[in-house]
Amino acid sequence: VDAKIPPYKPSSGVSGTIKSVGSDTMNNLMTLWAEDFRKHYPNVQVEIEGKGSSTAPPALIEGTATFGPMSRTMKNEEIDQFEAKYGYKPLGLRTSIDMLAVYVHKDNPIASLSLQQIDAIFSKTRKGGATQDITTWGQLGLTGEWADKPISLYGRNSASGTYGYFKEHALFKGDYKDSVKEQPGSSSVVQGVASDRYGIGYSGIGYMTADVKAVPVKATADGEAIAASPEFAYTGKYPLARYLYIYVNQKPGTELDPLRREFIRYVFSQNGQASVIKDGYFPINAKIVGEELSKLGLDV
Repeated sequence: VDAKIPPYKPSSGVSGTIKSVGSDTMNNLMTLWAEDFRKHYPNVQVEIEGKGSSTAPPALIEGTATFGPMSRTMKNEEIDQFEAKYGYKPLGLRTSIDMLAVYVHKDNPIASLSLQQIDAIFSKTRKGGATQDITTWGQLGLTGEWADKPISLYGRNSASGTYGYFKEHALFKGDYKDSVKEQPGSSSVVQGVASDRYGIGYSGIGYMTADVKAVPVKATADGEAIAASPEFAYTGKYPLARYLYIYVNQKPGTELDPLRREFIRYVFSQNGQASVIKDGYFPINAKIVGEELSKLGLDV
């Protein structure tokens, strides 16, 4: 964690219930933050529901959520619906960095994949420009027992921000193949690949296990293969790195209530960013912390 980010200092008068509705990718992270937050404020109650990023905007609009964690930015139509009700836009805060990993079984010898190959594996539209559909491991250069084995696809459902992000960035906004086995959560994608020798799937790097490996990704066919590892999270070199967000309903020019203010201060503290690392994601730096807190009129 960036040493310039100060540790969390508790405040007084904090009570109530935090209701988080949104991203499955951020489920564990929201839980870690909430559990640690409650050590400072045992009277605070927490409810966390993580069925996918697309559930966050309606919950914020209806007022049933305090926070809307999302693994993608809000779409224009989601922002428009919010603004139609409240007269101002929802506020999105960058909390951490995820690297969306392409997972294969730990025994799979594949060395790297380009985005064009990933597109041809997962998409029926091949907008990345691949000339043919990729359905077997042999088409990716694997030999021996792998040569004729069909590739088994695992992914998320359409409520997921990860599904949307992968569609936009890895499938070049194309359409998924009908053969993708849609899973309800990030961990079930990884479990699917772990138990399927010829499987491939995509999920956040925080869900990595010893039974799978994350394949290095090339932005172009002849580009450099970049591993989903920390040193490439900040440089922009890894093609599928993304911010993880928390959205809040905050009228411009007004102060946050103590509960939301302190939870956000906690997330952007040394303590909160340590939880990011604990969950397998990457913390943001002090510069971003300052930028995000200033959106709410808060100091670092």
